[in-house]
Amino acid sequence: MSALDFIRDDVKAMSAYYVADLPKDFIKLDSMESPYHPFTCSSELLNQWTALLAQTNIHLYPNPAASGLQEALREAFEIPQAAAVALGNGSDELIQFITLLLAKPGATMLAVEPSFVMYKQNAALFGMNYVGVPLNDDFTLDLPAVLAAMETYNPALTFIAYPNNPTGVRFTREEIEALIRASKGIVVVDEAYGTFSDDSFLPQVGSTDNLVVMRTVSKIGFAGIRIGYAAGSAAVMNELAKILPPYNMNQLSLATVKFALQHFEVIHDNILKLKAERERIFAELSTISRLKAFPSEANFITVCVPDAAELFETLKRNKILIKKLHGSHPLLDQCIRLTIGLPEQNDAILNIIRKLYA
Repeated sequence: MSALDFIRDDVKAMSAYYVADLPKDFIKLDSMESPYHPFTCSSELLNQWTALLAQTNIHLYPNPAASGLQEALREAFEIPQAAAVALGNGSDELIQFITLLLAKPGATMLAVEPSFVMYKQNAALFGMNYVGVPLNDDFTLDLPAVLAAMETYNPALTFIAYPNNPTGVRFTREEIEALIRASKGIVVVDEAYGTFSDDSFLPQVGSTDNLVVMRTVSKIGFAGIRIGYAAGSAAVMNELAKILPPYNMNQLSLATVKFALQHFEVIHDNILKLKAERERIFAELSTISRLKAFPSEANFITVCVPDAAELFETLKRNKILIKKLHGSHPLLDQCIRLTIGLPEQNDAILNIIRKLYA
């Protein structure tokens, strides 16, 4: 018998999350990262940040609960005092531990599809039944189907990405409110792209036990430091705190985000630039009749093209990396996803797309 024989069969049957390698000199627009380093806009700001890191007690274990970051996040994003805030090593960790919190034998997780793949993967990892409800062809929510699934399966946990990833479409507030009312279990509204959207459920957290809102700082310029946060009622967040690792953050990341929130106007300015670019690129793509660009409230645009593999390889030959969605779900047939980059990066993609399809 080999040591590998002791590994769970279901894990051996899984595929690892693929992270694309970035060749030298490539434009990277495949992972919804911000093209802006948040502190290089000002030498003074950069110097203050590096001085802060130099003074950080990296020889000591972090204490996330006493870091003051929760209160800084509460103030910056107007999180109600009635809500409690949990920190995670990226929102990926929070998805994992929220799933673990609800993973009683026989419990069900519900999500829409296509959406963030880690919901389903964590359901499998922790032994939850998984129910995926397909979106409509235009990536809007099939509310009657989701409500019917809730009635049938009584999910302990429902994940709704708002706006959705990988489609960029934001469902309506009224639809999500209907799901929260209908659910007997916990509904996690995943607002990873919430800062690029015109709506948020953060003002409602703490008012009901079955609503948790999850966010991350990754998309606004800090993908490399891995900090996510979840806000919900104290009753639920206190239970989550029992299973979160005590030292799951690190001193440098905690210090960096606290510093950034003190200078949030810089981050906000970058968000506005990206939103403006998103609308410009969407308008340009919409003029090309052979394409179907979907309205987005995230920092990316999903597009159906005549041949996703052809476009992906053409861009790659021109040292541009995007996300090919084709093959990941039937509704994403011949779809690609473009992260919004710097204007000159976006123009480079547009020029190639026009040559192929205009």
